Amino acid sequence: MRCGGAFERAARAEGASQIAGVDEVGRGCLFGPVFAGAVILDPAKPVRGLNDSKLLDPERREVLAERIRERAIAWAVGAADCFEIDRINILQAARLAMKRAVEQLCVHPDYLLVDCCTVDVPIGQKSLIKGDMRCQSIAAASIVAKVARDAAMVEWDRVFPQYGLAKHKGYYTPEHLAAIREYGPTWLHRFSFEPVRQRGLFASGAAA
Repeated sequence: MRCGGAFERAARAEGASQIAGVDEVGRGCLFGPVFAGAVILDPAKPVRGLNDSKLLDPERREVLAERIRERAIAWAVGAADCFEIDRINILQAARLAMKRAVEQLCVHPDYLLVDCCTVDVPIGQKSLIKGDMRCQSIAAASIVAKVARDAAMVEWDRVFPQYGLAKHKGYYTPEHLAAIREYGPTWLHRFSFEPVRQRGLFASGAAA
């Protein structure tokens, strides 16, 4: 599947000029916030090699994220924390993170290209299935969001080193599940997710 600029060109042909790609990351995690990115790419300063952040190795993501931040017309990252996720559900929290990312852009977009979702803002938009693999702007958004979230997980790993967050970034892995079983969930785990909910209240050692 080709990640190209056809959707941006189509939007410009319809009169849009500031087109933002929007995507979320961390929706399937058991720990921490869901992050979202919003990026308005500059057609005059292309970033080559854009693709779904999940298909890129960490080193390549870091390089591309830096290039996106340097060359984009505007970029922003938003988040919704684990308490919001548990209160309104992960889908609505992901949409909230997307909304926050769009609203934080220093340049107001006049059209959005969004991965598999809609954003609750009064801006024309198009939802694309597998948009992060088909659309450059959405891929760029997924990359900046993924790099930001991974960095946050490395920081939280220093607070909760027994969970291995720096390695699995809070995702549903055998290592993470084993740590939850042994230590109980922390107050930043998502209690609305079944593997966490099964453990009940966090163990006293995890809360420190």
